[in-house]
Amino acid sequence: MAESGVFAGPAMRRLRKREGLTQAAMATRLSISPSYLNLIERNQRPLSARVMVQVVDAFDFDLATLREDASIGGIDGLVRRLNDERFSDLGIDRDEAVELLASAPQIAAAFARLYDTAGAAVVGEEDPLDLTRIEIERWRNHFAELDDRAEILADELRLSNSDLGAALAERLRERHQLTIRVLPRDVMPDAVRRLDLHARQLQLSEMLSPASRNFQIAMQIAQLEQQQPVFDIVQGSRLAAEAARKLFERHLFSYFAAALLLPYGRFLRACEATGYDLPVLQRRFGASFEQLAHRLTTLQRVGQRGLPFFMARVDRAGQFSKRLAGASGTLLLEGETSCPLWIVHQAFERSGTICVQAVEVESRSSGIGHWLTIARAVDGSGTTGDARFAIILGIEAKLASNLAQARSLSLRTEDAQPIGLGCARCFRGDCRQRSLPPKGALLRFDRAMRGVTPFDFSS
Repeated sequence: MAESGVFAGPAMRRLRKREGLTQAAMATRLSISPSYLNLIERNQRPLSARVMVQVVDAFDFDLATLREDASIGGIDGLVRRLNDERFSDLGIDRDEAVELLASAPQIAAAFARLYDTAGAAVVGEEDPLDLTRIEIERWRNHFAELDDRAEILADELRLSNSDLGAALAERLRERHQLTIRVLPRDVMPDAVRRLDLHARQLQLSEMLSPASRNFQIAMQIAQLEQQQPVFDIVQGSRLAAEAARKLFERHLFSYFAAALLLPYGRFLRACEATGYDLPVLQRRFGASFEQLAHRLTTLQRVGQRGLPFFMARVDRAGQFSKRLAGASGTLLLEGETSCPLWIVHQAFERSGTICVQAVEVESRSSGIGHWLTIARAVDGSGTTGDARFAIILGIEAKLASNLAQARSLSLRTEDAQPIGLGCARCFRGDCRQRSLPPKGALLRFDRAMRGVTPFDFSS
């Protein structure tokens, strides 16, 4: 927080009122002028590192409360909620959302809490997937303690200097007296991993790829050795529903497993040295495309940040089974289904090929966004079975010029493919691929003319 100061006017104003102080009295205790404090409270000056220290010393203050917006995912989290189709007629833009969060963060947090609760009530019960996603977004999918622990263990196991699978198997054998046994598909048809404590075995399906086999071993190590830090994070979450807590717990164990296989510092250095060249990174770390995509959404270590990617997993019907916005702030993952013009759908027909597309997406609350997106089809659960999905990675086009996968692609806005958040949330009037009218739009009918799209509407 102290890198460039924090605008925390409302928090400072509430602290002063809680202490029953005038601006002059509080300024004296902080060794600053009353006029400077007045500017801080009006969000016209940031709270500097020196003043932060004074606040902590003088009032025993928790600095975490200075960034109240983090609890709702920051401005991107607020914009995501305001982008709901139920507010489409209000024309709320991003600037208004920024103003609300800056001037009245508690009101913004109250709105976010009501919105999240109402969203669960619409379907009659809390959706554990949505609740878990909101919690992950609150952290921007970066869990520093788990990254640190994984990096220490990776160094201890010397994973960069030895056969990855052998080193992980040796850890299980020495630390937990467990051996690895690979079983035929007909013996273990409905599982990819099973812990048999009676036989002291970690049993793995023969259908797993080498990358997925290593991940499953790392996942088991995480569950055996990282229970306390994961438990602490889950306990500190805002998840009351048991299913949501279990999903969040599973995400955290998976996070640690990925951080063990792709240790933060070494992975980020490789990303920067190769221009985030995905095939090279896959080979260098023995990772699958999906594992790599997950990991790229997590690189938010203070003082050592990577590029802010988002990732999603989509099926052939355009349904999302995974959505991780990371620190990207994207709204591309907010539709119920994905746009048929998005390259993620073409990836199914080009097995094994990395597909690249620059897209332009328009949202009423956030304006027009310009993104570089990268897609590839993958097998479900890392096997060679019948399940197929497409993994999509994305980053703002303005940050993508040096990426390996962008070298042969135009990143000019006028060359981007216009897409939407699915037909029901897209108000582009000239799309020939449209299957449904946008919700909330006023349909228009003209008996004398039939347009090139099936629906004519006004917003």
